[in-house]
Amino acid sequence: MTLTELRYVVTLAREKHFGRAAERCHVSQPTLSVAVKKLEDELGISLFERSKSSIRVTDTGLRIIEQAQRVLDQVGVIRDMAQDGKNQLNTPLKVGAIYTIGPYLFPHLLPELRRGAPEMPLFIEENYTANLRQKLRQSELDAIIIALPFDEPEVVTLPLYDEPFVVLLPGNHPLSRKEALTPEELSHEQLLLLGPGHCFRDQVLESCPPLVQAVTSRAATPSGPALVTEGSSLETIRHMVASGLGITVLPLSAATAMQYNEDILAVRPFVAPVPSRTVALAWRVTFPRTKAIDVLSLAASQCRVIEKVSKETPTIAASA
Repeated sequence: MTLTELRYVVTLAREKHFGRAAERCHVSQPTLSVAVKKLEDELGISLFERSKSSIRVTDTGLRIIEQAQRVLDQVGVIRDMAQDGKNQLNTPLKVGAIYTIGPYLFPHLLPELRRGAPEMPLFIEENYTANLRQKLRQSELDAIIIALPFDEPEVVTLPLYDEPFVVLLPGNHPLSRKEALTPEELSHEQLLLLGPGHCFRDQVLESCPPLVQAVTSRAATPSGPALVTEGSSLETIRHMVASGLGITVLPLSAATAMQYNEDILAVRPFVAPVPSRTVALAWRVTFPRTKAIDVLSLAASQCRVIEKVSKETPTIAASA
């Protein structure tokens, strides 16, 4: 059993295709196939179920490949230990964030990170929580920024800040005359929400139970106001609200990211208890570049977007 063979099976499990796996490993397909078969023969089990059209990891193979990934991570730790004093801040750091955080945090995070680690480029990706979770587990990303709760074996989470939700509504909407709103008041309005698959949609419905009841009742009575879920992004929903199609709930950073005139868009807080989310940083326990994680978390804690959250909502404090 060799590290090369472990790398081959981990890559094959990820790609589900011998040709693509071989290309990722920079070897020929026959070389990769022979190495995988050799490891299976040595272990006395099949790691993969093969057919003409697909490859599937066996149940036992899945456990072995997860352990192989841990071994490969530990190899990285050993290499860093062998080069004590090596600068961990001069190679790219791969960071992912969910769609409802990345666009509003990254513009503030990048300048802070540049000041703290000027020689460390940041590779960034925005995606769904489920996809970020998988990429973190497979070492395709070094760290991810998500909303809690987030439970994953052998992954560390660090809360960065708490962010309240606010209501975004057309400037001429009757509710804009109020200083603060309740979820019950929103349940009688035409709501614009992200579609299924976005965790922020679930967070809104979980933190505002009256909206769940509204969604359920409207599904049962088509004659009632339509619940619009076609918004593919928070920015799309913002523009839909500005056009008068309905109202929505947004995280504070998104609601204040673009300034419309008050007669076009109005932002109103919720009456206490204010629904909110906790934004956190997550990384693998075995990730060897601890200094890079420290610099990233410090940069995130110093972002102006967090200062803005703290200033505009005194009861919500940054917790990094």
